[in-house]
Amino acid sequence: MGRKKAILCKFSELGLQTSQDARFYALSNKFTPFSNKDDTLVIQFSVKHEQNIDCGGGYLKVFDCSVDQKDLHGETPYLVMFGPDICGPGTKKVHVIFSYKGKNHLINKDIRCKDDVFTHFYTLVVRADNTYEVLIDNEKVESGSLEDDWEFLPPKKIKDPEAKKPEDWDDRATIADPDDTKPEDWDKPEHIPDPDATKPDDWDDEMDGEWEPPMIDNPEYKGEWKPKQIDNPAYKGVWVHPEIDNPEYVEDKSLYLREEVCAVGIDVWQVKSGTIFDNFMITNDLEAAKKVAATVKETQEGEKKVKDAQEAEERKKAEEEAAAEEAAKDDEDEDDDDDADNALPGEATEVEDEGHDEL
Repeated sequence: MGRKKAILCKFSELGLQTSQDARFYALSNKFTPFSNKDDTLVIQFSVKHEQNIDCGGGYLKVFDCSVDQKDLHGETPYLVMFGPDICGPGTKKVHVIFSYKGKNHLINKDIRCKDDVFTHFYTLVVRADNTYEVLIDNEKVESGSLEDDWEFLPPKKIKDPEAKKPEDWDDRATIADPDDTKPEDWDKPEHIPDPDATKPDDWDDEMDGEWEPPMIDNPEYKGEWKPKQIDNPAYKGVWVHPEIDNPEYVEDKSLYLREEVCAVGIDVWQVKSGTIFDNFMITNDLEAAKKVAATVKETQEGEKKVKDAQEAEERKKAEEEAAAEEAAKDDEDEDDDDDADNALPGEATEVEDEGHDEL
């Protein structure tokens, strides 16, 4: 198979961070093109939503060499789109989208992304046997067949257009009992006049019209009568529409193939900026990618220590400010008490009274 191909793109040692709220971002980088023919393709990068993102993309796109880097936008054709996307509580997913014969195809599974403030590695593995895996922090979260989990191809089987359910096919599991009859005392009105109601003393028939008692629910009302259900002796089960081979289906053993992998880019919208992208890796070497992603645990531990220290400092600061406010309030109360104690006999102390102009 030859030497493994690995492209590692690091925009800086500090990562690439979005810096302005409510805007689109577009940046790309080309590299020496390669193919994953008869080999594995691995797309991996790290994302850190340091700002605790509420709505915005965190995915990347992989392109062939035809990409116009000076005019990168949402409609620019790409080979693969992969990574997390968050918008409110309802959208927290990992996109896995492949371009196939000029059309973008979304995965038909729901893969949940991470939504905390720490660094996470996202890895997509596409194998030459038309299978795939998605890993987050080196742990598999989804896998399967490219043909089964994307609608690249028409279905292998379709319902036989010539087949029809026989006219005498009875698919009712139960039927009304023909021997069941409605009881003679069943029919009662749903509402009846209130027997306890009396005409008000001040009711004037000439002015108010003829008095009628209000209506109330009838306790004897039984609702609409229906005969009881019994097993249908003619029941044949649920009719299943026969299927035939789909004449439009043609197997494609190269669904996995990307002939010219040439560029990686970020093309996202973010309401709240601050996401850090880093460790971009496009390779045929899965073990090399796993080795890089294995550093995530150490990274997360360091980030958690920093976050805990920041939160402790913020709590300490808030407590000090609250204590200072309380002390200032106590001093003010003491000053008011001193003013009242030091007032001369017959001397009025200043009192706020919005209802009087003078004492």
